[in-house]
Amino acid sequence: MTSPAPRPGILDISPYVGGRSSLEGVERVIKLSSNEGALGPSPKAVAAYQAMAHEMHRYPDGHAVALREALAAQHGIPAEGIVCGAGSDELLQLLVRGYAGPGDEVLYSRYGFLVYPIAALASGATPVVAEEEDLTASVDNLLAAVTERTRIVFLANPNNPTGTYLPACEVKRLRDGLPPDVLLVIDAAYAEFVNRNDYSAGVDLVAACDNVVMTRTFSKIYAMGGLRLGWAYCPPAIADVLNRIRGPFNVSSAALAAGKAAVEDRDFVELARRHNSYWRDWFTEAVAGLGLEVVPSVGNFVLVRFPEAAGRNAAAADSYLRGKGIIVRPVASYGLASCLRVTIGQGDEMQAVVQALTEFQRA
Repeated sequence: MTSPAPRPGILDISPYVGGRSSLEGVERVIKLSSNEGALGPSPKAVAAYQAMAHEMHRYPDGHAVALREALAAQHGIPAEGIVCGAGSDELLQLLVRGYAGPGDEVLYSRYGFLVYPIAALASGATPVVAEEEDLTASVDNLLAAVTERTRIVFLANPNNPTGTYLPACEVKRLRDGLPPDVLLVIDAAYAEFVNRNDYSAGVDLVAACDNVVMTRTFSKIYAMGGLRLGWAYCPPAIADVLNRIRGPFNVSSAALAAGKAAVEDRDFVELARRHNSYWRDWFTEAVAGLGLEVVPSVGNFVLVRFPEAAGRNAAAADSYLRGKGIIVRPVASYGLASCLRVTIGQGDEMQAVVQALTEFQRA
């Protein structure tokens, strides 16, 4: 007997695997594997979420009007250009679904987010990789990889898992070098953590161009990963496409309410930003002092490179940390087998990681 066959490319997908959350036999785990917000969500967001408990029998606002208006006011952009989704990863997949298919190519940099090739293959398109330079996306390499079949270019800026970024002038150079019928998607999931004067999340390019989209998430600085909420800022024609193909009620009422409260609690966001900056710098300096290579990061995580020698490599370090109840993220699936990615957590958690790495280095 035969069974229904999936579309070509589906079985070529390696399913995305999130960061480990638990360790057998360990009661208190320090989880630093998923780039979750160190301070948790805003108390105002939690209250807004709880207030929706008795409304779960009602369908959500399929147009996410209140949240879009709050985002528009926060970023100084038109609400009509905002589309909300169940996490920014849903929006990334919708963009591929709307603009690429069999015979088309989807381009991204070597260490870009693993959802990019998954989304391409799921739509029947071909994922294409452009090599990076010093673990940073290369505009020259991306442009050189563009062909007549290229439909979408994904740029994670800042990039996960490397923590590197391209300054605004380089992103504009990338946009200017693309044909007008190629869509540039700037995935700015970690934008709120960046404290560099030469950085732009992409709002300016979306406002000025017809082929640029910026995506954002509530999973990082807003610490609402469990609610699955993200948004995209798009030119009118692209917003129209996304609204035609997304689910009519793709974001829950609780997520919409919590998201609006989180956006409006600017003091809490600033607290989270300051916390991240302090402990990211502290952790980077401490780990570098142990003789380990640390990639300069502008996100809420740090990539640490280990020697290749058996017993001293990333796999050995990961095993040692798990023995101490600490979960970080191996990134071999990105082609970075010599590295571990460490999320910036609470202060005592970062101190515990440094203490464990100190013991590992001295063992």
